[in-house]
Order: sequence, then C-alpha cells, then structure tokens
Amino acid sequence: MKVFKFGGASVKDADSVRNLARIIESHKSEKLIVVVSAMGKMTNAFEWLIHSFCDQSSTTKESLDHIIDFHNAILWDLFPDKKEKVYVAINELFYQLQEVLEKGRDTDYDQTYDSIIGFGELLSTSIVSHFLSKESVSNCWLDARSLIKTNSDFRQATVNWEETEKNIQANLTHSIIVSQGFIGSDKNGNMTSLGREGSDFTAAIFGYCAKAESVTIWKDVEGVLNADPKHFPEASKIDKMSYREAIELSYYGATVIHPKTIKPLENKLIPLYVKSFIHPENEGTVVQKSMEFDALLPSYIFIENQILLSISPKDFSFIAEDNLSFIFAKLAEAKIKVNLIQNSALSFSVCFENSTNKVEHLFSLLKGTFDVRYNDEATLLTIRHYNEEVLTKMTANKTILLEQKSRNSARFVLR
Repeated sequence: MKVFKFGGASVKDADSVRNLARIIESHKSEKLIVVVSAMGKMTNAFEWLIHSFCDQSSTTKESLDHIIDFHNAILWDLFPDKKEKVYVAINELFYQLQEVLEKGRDTDYDQTYDSIIGFGELLSTSIVSHFLSKESVSNCWLDARSLIKTNSDFRQATVNWEETEKNIQANLTHSIIVSQGFIGSDKNGNMTSLGREGSDFTAAIFGYCAKAESVTIWKDVEGVLNADPKHFPEASKIDKMSYREAIELSYYGATVIHPKTIKPLENKLIPLYVKSFIHPENEGTVVQKSMEFDALLPSYIFIENQILLSISPKDFSFIAEDNLSFIFAKLAEAKIKVNLIQNSALSFSVCFENSTNKVEHLFSLLKGTFDVRYNDEATLLTIRHYNEEVLTKMTANKTILLEQKSRNSARFVLR
C-alpha cells in the first residue's frame, strides 16, 4: 500500500485533473490511497464564503456562486455528458452546503468554519474519483469524516489515533481509494479540520494507519528545495534528508512539508517522497531515517510580515519565572503563534506574524504590567547548516534587530 497526496495546485483545473489521472493510471497495478485537497484556491474561496456568511454580508450569495461556477466549469470540461453520475454527486454536495448555510451560523465561529470549509475537499475528491472511473481506473471514494476521528477542537482538531487506525484498517478493501485531506469528524459527527495545509498530515495519518510502504506528496516543485526561489533564485533541490531535518525545517517555517506530517511516518519508518506532478518521472526528494545527507547544503527559510515585540517590566524587576509564566499565558490567550523568543535580564523579545487584531489584544493584556515596544514589517530568516560566508551574504545591507545562533541554525530578525 502506498499513499499519494495531491494538493490544490495539482487539481486547479480540468487539465490538472487529467494529469493526476495519468499519474494514478501509471500506478494502477499497485494498492493506493489517494488523498486530494480542495481544487486550486478553493480553500481561500470557502474562507471568503465563511467570512461573509458569519458577517451576514450581502456578498454571501456571490461567494457561493463563485464556488459553484468554478466546480461546474471543471465538470463540464471533464464530463460533457450531463447524464454522468458525477453531476448527481456534486449537486448533492452543493445541496448539503446550502443546508448548512440555511441552518444559520453557530455561536462558535470555529465550529461554523469547520462545518463549511471541508466541502472543498468533498467536491474535489468526488470529481477526481468519478473521472478516474471514466478513465477505467477502478477506485472507491471514501469519506474521511467517517475514518479520521478527532476531538472537538475545531480548526485544529486532535486525532484519536486508536479509533482512526481501526476505521482505516477496516476499509482497506479496494486497490485504489480516493479520500479527502484536511478533514475528520468528532464523536458527535461534526466535521472538523486539522488546520490549514493539513492535507499533508492526512496523508501521514493514512500512511501510519495503513502501514504504508511509502507516502508521496505531489507538488509543483521538483522536491524539497533549500530555499524559496522567490527569495533565493539559486535554490537547489535536496535529494535526501532525515526525518529530524524535515521536522527542524518545518518547525522553522519551511512550507513544503506540513509540521505534523513527519512524526507519524518516523514512528513507523515510512519514507516520505516529495515529487513533481509536472515531471512525475523525476526522482524528487526522499525523507528517511539517515542523517548523513543533512548538512550538504545550507537551507534558508524566510518568513515575512513579522513583528518583533520587546517586553520589559515597568518596575525594572528582572525577567524571572513569574514574569515569563504571565507573558506566555497572555500570548496563549491572544492566540499568538510564537516564531522566536529571546530574553535578557530586563526584557523579553518575541517574534510572530503581524496580525492587527491579535497584536492589539496582546498589547491590551500586557500594557498594565509591562512596557511594550515593537518593530513591524520585519523578516525572520533561519539558516540551517550555515557558515560565516553564508551569514555575511544573507545579512548584507540589512538591519539586524535580533540574532540567535546554535550549532546548526542561525536566526535573524531583519529589516
């Protein structure tokens, strides 16, 4: 059994679905679990729908019509015969979505979000499954909500591994299975989500529970690069890396592999391949146990739109355990995801994404006890396996607001 995961870019239009089908067809003699994300930028489109719906905006219908029109255009291209069964399946999903909207929003925004957002995956996998069947690739469509069981922490649900493994093992009855990334359900049957970009994690869940031979993430890049080409045009592909290195890179913000993806695979020593759906014949990157290849290339991770906060006690006391405990509690209360921290005797610095509402909320929580200063429009740069030449080159003509170094990693907040 192998697990293939296809992201939104790999099913962004009808031709992309045809390309996916060609890849699956070339592997149809194998047992496969195919995990598919929402098509193209549809997760963003569903988020616009959710925002307008919760705000009771007049744009709700326009947002819904955009989603319907987008999927119908792909349907009409792939299935010219309007009598194909896929039209019944897609119309049923649109009907269910309409029912959710007509029911009205929950008082809990996150629960409302999860009750809607997963329809992108349900629609895309239904289209993919029916198209594979049309191309004579026999497959079974399975609803991930009935397989992946979670708690009720909406938008960031935690997997019940024991129940999920039992469900997946009981449904490995077909050679090719098509299912959704990103979603599951709680004990009450409410749809839950695993967090943005959670489809990679879903692939790892299926891989772990099915005792897969391998997991492959199909992307529009040749594999894992040592930098984002937007920031670093001379970026190179990393052929092999260890689970540990992949976890480090994802922790520091690399976007190719979702942070939660690696650990379940490492636990069962399941190799992870990152390959190009544009050039599926190429080798890509493999993530496995050995660490012998990790330091061959420096890796660069850029995270923009950062704010660097400096927090000092108003009474000039030291930053001690009680101060730190209070500050971390307020960071959690403001739902701040911290990217870097550093403290001295009299101040505590923290770097995180600049979200206006969260920053203002954090300021209100801290201002009575602490003096708070900040720099915005900053970039957080992390360099793995650095040398002095690399550090000089990457920080030239930049203002360094904060820096940290360990044996393998150097981190800078820059402007």
